[in-house]
Amino acid sequence: MMCAIAAGQSNDAKIVLLEKNDQPGKKLLIAGSGRCNLTHAGPIAGFFEHYGEHGQFVRPALLRFTNDDLSRFFTERGLPLIELNDGKLFPNTESSRDVQQVLLDALHDSGVVLRCNAPVETIEFAHDGTFLLRIAKHATTIRAQRVVIATGGKTYPATGSTGDGYRLAKSLGHTIVETVPALTPVRVRDYPLADCAGLSFENASVRLFRNGKKIVTAEGDLLLTHHGLSGPVILDMSRDVRPGDDIHASFVTGFADAIAFEKQLTQDAPAFGKKSVKNLLAKYGVPERLLVRLFEQNNISLELAAAELSRETRKMLARLLVEHPFPVAKLGGDNEAMVTRGGVSLAEVNRNTMQSRLVPGLYFSGEVLDIDGDTGGYNLQFAFSSGKLAADSMFQRGHRKASAGK
Repeated sequence: MMCAIAAGQSNDAKIVLLEKNDQPGKKLLIAGSGRCNLTHAGPIAGFFEHYGEHGQFVRPALLRFTNDDLSRFFTERGLPLIELNDGKLFPNTESSRDVQQVLLDALHDSGVVLRCNAPVETIEFAHDGTFLLRIAKHATTIRAQRVVIATGGKTYPATGSTGDGYRLAKSLGHTIVETVPALTPVRVRDYPLADCAGLSFENASVRLFRNGKKIVTAEGDLLLTHHGLSGPVILDMSRDVRPGDDIHASFVTGFADAIAFEKQLTQDAPAFGKKSVKNLLAKYGVPERLLVRLFEQNNISLELAAAELSRETRKMLARLLVEHPFPVAKLGGDNEAMVTRGGVSLAEVNRNTMQSRLVPGLYFSGEVLDIDGDTGGYNLQFAFSSGKLAADSMFQRGHRKASAGK
């Protein structure tokens, strides 16, 4: 939608937006649990580190159309953004539907021809340098001088996001990097804390190990689920997680090392005397429900007094609370993941224009590319920015016609 809007505003060419669903932006409606975290606050230079190893690729698009530009786009159309939850920017109505309506109105004002229920079955690059797009449901063909594939990934397929862009790009000669769910919860093998689902921990320290080697260290909010781990720190880390890895999580803010926490317990225990160890641990903000579960699982009496805490039990508790091991069974599937990792190979796309390096006149934007950002609005920002860059690039080259295809 952003690509088509920008293309329509910049020239008098005929812009056609081909939409698979009965309306565009269907997946947008579930973004941010319906509140639509559009982008993040702060300097745009701080965004690049939130796209894993692809920070340099996203740089031109983000600098061309920044978070401030995006905020201005919506504000000028009557929907200002507000900052909530550690820098996340939402529409002031906290409604994804209002975001969708602004974009629909902008499409109309830009003169874009919107064709819904028009899934693209095939794209053929003709000998004369134009594209032939076959619309499956209508058995019709559109000829276009330029095409942008902006189909998103393959998560939440019920919204129409079924990976069509990968198939179309591959048919035109592009390499597709293996696609897997990203920004997804982690399911834990023989998960022992299902009874603690819903408990959350602020600024938790989390470390990822593979074959005994530490791969990633991160801090952020952690959530226990019925099947494993979630929360922003896990979702962001999930791009690096593989089945068979081990995640060590701390339930005590400020501690990431069991030895250091054990020393702290040793210092604090005498002051609690005959009071229970459970009361001692509550001092560190550990929820009682978690303590009860851990004590039961490890045959520790809930009435154990701090004065009776043995060195062996103290070491065990320190490990369970600060370096709790969670063996990874698998990542959440397409119906749970927020975005898709993998997609059209970045080596085959010019980051300064979003144009294919293989097929002249073919452009890409958004999640169909091998880009996945952290939680917090980074993925939507790249979608908007890359769409704007693709549109601008088409007409800077003097092209007079284009089709923005979804």
